[in-house]
Amino acid sequence: MRSTLMIVWLLLPRLVFAQVTRTNPPTLSTPTGYTHVVEVTGPMKTVYLSGQIALDKSGNLVGGSDMKAQAEQVFKNLQAALAAAGATFKDVVKMNTYTTDMSQAPAIREVRTKYFGGATPPASTLVQVVHLARPELLLEIEAIAVVPAGK
Repeated sequence: MRSTLMIVWLLLPRLVFAQVTRTNPPTLSTPTGYTHVVEVTGPMKTVYLSGQIALDKSGNLVGGSDMKAQAEQVFKNLQAALAAAGATFKDVVKMNTYTTDMSQAPAIREVRTKYFGGATPPASTLVQVVHLARPELLLEIEAIAVVPAGK
């Protein structure tokens, strides 16, 4: 009985809480603004966010041809979607970014850093595409977040 209680006591944190481990193996290049490997263990809820674009709540384009302004709206939309699921940017484990102009990546990264703050960034992919769903859109970002199942 005592040994059973000891095992439960040792394993309880792993059984009750989701754990996210972020690793940059020394056998891979040092990443800038992303993490190579993100592992999730324990009971959790996975939240999948559809690609967010630079439209406000009313469906109006924000930012025009300004990548940084569009990125700001995209991250505001991501933040709202995360909040609706009980998550924050700290809970994001994977992010895919699609842009129509790779030369504007520094503007996207600047805004991303503002929203992720000092948190370890998620595993990420950044690709250039010919165009998005509408010609005026410069950026689309989708994300996956993980939160404890009861959250």
